Parts: sequence; structure tokens; C-alpha cells
Amino acid sequence: MHLRTTTAVTALVAAALTPLTLPTAPASAAGAQYADDFNGDGYRDYASYDESPKLGGGILVTFGTAQGPGTKSQHIDQSSPGVYGADEADDMFGEVRAAADLDGDGYGDLAVAARGEDVDGRKDQGAVTILWGGKNGLSGGTALANKGPKQSYDYMGGDLATGDFTGDGKQDLAVVNNGKTYVYRGGFTRSGTTGSVTTLDKSSSAFDSTALIAGKVDGDSRTDLVIIGDVATGSYIASDAWFVKGGSTLTSGKTLRLESQSGNSGHADRGGDGVIADFNKDGYGDIAIGTPLYSGYKGRVSLWYGSSTGPGASSRLTQSTSGVAGTPEADDSFGASLSAGDVDGDGYQDLAVGVYGEKIDDKEYAGGVHVFKGRAGGINGTGSQWFARNSPGVTGALESDDSFGSAVRLRDTDRDGYADLYVAGTAGSLRLPGSPSGITATGATAVPSDLIEGFLQ
Repeated sequence: MHLRTTTAVTALVAAALTPLTLPTAPASAAGAQYADDFNGDGYRDYASYDESPKLGGGILVTFGTAQGPGTKSQHIDQSSPGVYGADEADDMFGEVRAAADLDGDGYGDLAVAARGEDVDGRKDQGAVTILWGGKNGLSGGTALANKGPKQSYDYMGGDLATGDFTGDGKQDLAVVNNGKTYVYRGGFTRSGTTGSVTTLDKSSSAFDSTALIAGKVDGDSRTDLVIIGDVATGSYIASDAWFVKGGSTLTSGKTLRLESQSGNSGHADRGGDGVIADFNKDGYGDIAIGTPLYSGYKGRVSLWYGSSTGPGASSRLTQSTSGVAGTPEADDSFGASLSAGDVDGDGYQDLAVGVYGEKIDDKEYAGGVHVFKGRAGGINGTGSQWFARNSPGVTGALESDDSFGSAVRLRDTDRDGYADLYVAGTAGSLRLPGSPSGITATGATAVPSDLIEGFLQ
């Protein structure tokens, strides 16, 4: 789609969530109960990237029921009624998504990036659109005003995150654009009105924002933001996680080094992405970040534990950690996908980690998933579980290039008090039930792969 700059267009604004960190608690006191309940029926819905039917991508919404994903769905793209723009090749409309009740009307809304959007001849400048929730699901779209420099290859919408960052009871939207993070303050309206916009940029260092994680880390009522970014100098390239404390004034906090190597080429999305959850049940959100390219794509997960003053103690998790199945090998990509949920009902959040590049027997990229147990001391390898196609009860043949674990999600879709494990694989995707003893292959069922990708965290 090629946007034309007009007074009407530049006045429009929008908002969103985090792809990879959506709250299961109320989005706001007066808003929707769930950020991704687009039709307001009290059940979480599923919004996945649907690129097959259209040139520039689209969204496939599967509506939730009391038993989990249902059979009712809708497709939305840039040729849908009321959605601004046109369906054009390589827009990537919907590849990055985030949900929140942005206008406080009781229906979840969906912020959608089109990172490949060309604007006024500027190639891949990018764009973000809000799709508005209502009793029949999502409809209509409002374009988000671009507060960046407006130039080619900015890829506006590289990541999105929502939360009440300012603590005023309204949902806000954070957007990665041209290596910086812009926080649009709520509320939002369908006419394009929004609050002021704050630019978050570590001007003291060569830090380029690539990913966002939203959640409550320090125990107060405001949503905090973790910005992952590339750091490059003349002698090395690295990635950091940067904590920004929520409040009426967003406050820069600590950084955690995720990985580094000598040389200064090839930096792009090095740090990965992650989730915020209370793994040690101390009342503070803990940050888990997967960095799949660490050490030749062996991969690792960084854990950064919350406290009243923000993130503090940290630890690392790899396949060489005591109690963890397997060994670190090149191209395993341990940590390429993460998800948190309470799989055994003990009140501690557990952590699922995908290892889609795992070689099993002679099968390259067979893949698998680790499930790590939350406990008072935090996440470690003790009692961790491993699931692959050759695990007892897991259906499907062990095959090369299955990439089992390319996407993992923990979600209590049947509301029995135990989060279930959803695992994507090219040879078929599965749901493995949660239970008092953890994840079990007993009762495993096949699920559509695109549905798993639609579970906004």
C-alpha cells in the first residue's frame, strides 16, 4: 500500500499490545476483561498472521469459547471495508500485532503493523493501524500517526506493546520505529485523537530498539517496559535489555547484556524477545528473554528477576544447565520462542522454551520444547520436562525440518486451572494438557498451526 500524506491522514493515530506479552488480567478498570476479547463475549480470541490469501498479508481471527478456540472466524486485510489502505505486495500487514482495549469501550482492539508499507515513495517506511473491536469482532481501521523521521527503511511497527505505562487508567501503545521506541499515551479514539507521544532513545549509546516486552516488574500499578536493542561500536556488537519504569514520567532504568561478539556487522534483532511473569511468586514480575543466536545459535534464555526497585538479580538458562535435557549445539536456537503459564496449578508461573533447531537422532531441525518449573528460588533446570516427537505419547513421526517448537504457548484454554502447552511444528501442531504433575502427553490433540501463532502473549 502506498500512503499519501494528507492532513486527514497525518491526524490519524492508533494503538496496540505486545506480541509476544498480553495480560490475562483486566486491560483497564472500565475496559475489556481481556485485551484480546474482540467481540466482548468474555472469552479470549486468537489473531494470527494470514498471508496466504492476499498480497500484503492479513489477520485471521478465531473467536474463543468456554472450551478454547471455536469454529467462528473472520479475515481482515487492507482491502476489508473501513480498513485504511490497499492490499499490496510485501506490506506484511499483520505480521506484528498487539491487543488492548484502546478506547475503553469494553471490546479488545488490535494494533497491526505493516512494516513493509511504502509511504509517499519512501520504501518500507512502515505503518501501524488500529482495528477496532465490537460485538461482531474487529472492523474498521485508524492509521497511527508516524512520529518518527519519515524515511525509507524505518520499518515502523517493528514491534508493538501495550499497557498502562503512565498509570492513569488508560491503555498506552509503544511502537518500535527507526530504532527508537515511541510511547503513544491513551486514550485513543476512532477519529485519531490520542495523548502525547514520548520518545525513548538511549542517546548516550548506539542502541537500536528491536523488540518490546510489557508487564509489571516492580509491583506498582503501572505497566513497565523492557526494550531490547542492538548495541554496536567499532570493536563489538551486542544486544541489551533496557528497563523503563512506568509512571507519569517514564524513567530509564538498568540494562542487562544479553549477548555480545567481536566485530560490528550483521546486527538485526539480535536480542530476541520474551515475557514477563512471576516465576518465584514474590509479587514482582520477572523478565525472561530468549536469545537464539547466542554462541553460534546454540541459544540461551536470560532471567532478570523483579523487585520493588525494578529488575535486579539475573541468571542464564541453556541446555548445559543442570537438569536440562540435551546439550547445546550450533543451530539449536534455544529460546527462539518463549511462553509463561501455570501448568500445574501451584500458583507459580512456569516457562516453556522452544528449541526448533534441535537435531534428534539423524533428523536435522526435528525440534522440541522444554518446560521449566517456577519455584521460590526462580527458574532452573530441576524438574524440567522435555517434549519432542519421539517422547512417549507425543503424536507424529520424528522428521527432519519439522521444527517442532518453532512457536510455543502456555494457555489455560479450557479453564480447568492448568495451562496447556501448544507447540507448532511443520508436520502438525499439538496441544499437550496441563495437570497437577505438569504437562502431560496424555490427551494430546492436533491443532491448526496458525492458531498457535495467534495466541498473543
